Amino acid sequence: MTIVKARTSTSGGSAIVALRTLALVLGVFFVFQGLNKLPWLLDSGILVERLQNWSGNAVPSQRWYIETIAAPGVPLFARLVPLAELSSGAALILGFWPRLVAALALAMVANFHFALGSYFSWEFFIDGAGLPVMGGLLALAISGARLPWSLRP
Repeated sequence: MTIVKARTSTSGGSAIVALRTLALVLGVFFVFQGLNKLPWLLDSGILVERLQNWSGNAVPSQRWYIETIAAPGVPLFARLVPLAELSSGAALILGFWPRLVAALALAMVANFHFALGSYFSWEFFIDGAGLPVMGGLLALAISGARLPWSLRP
């Protein structure tokens, strides 16, 4: 593995450093999201309870998703989500495959917001864990290759 150093002599170089900073900040965000969900590893009932709460005021497509995909998959998702958030966070902090990790994390965040019903609410646009996180992940998924201070296999 090698560590790529920053080149900041051009305006493109500062944009790359900005993307690396974005990856670092989003990585820290995902690590703390994963730490917050560690109890799910031992008690998948926590996720069941959340899904039941979300289903209460759900629009039909959201309710279908919760009942057909999310609820039957709780034993897997309750373990997968915290591990995926922790590993995504660590990979973004280290700069390990940032484009792939950002794309996968974007899919995970989009999935959560759909199950939560965020897309059907104005709150999605003012929630800091919504549009800003998804926009940052999309930017990294598009342009996050060869970021400075990153590990490369």
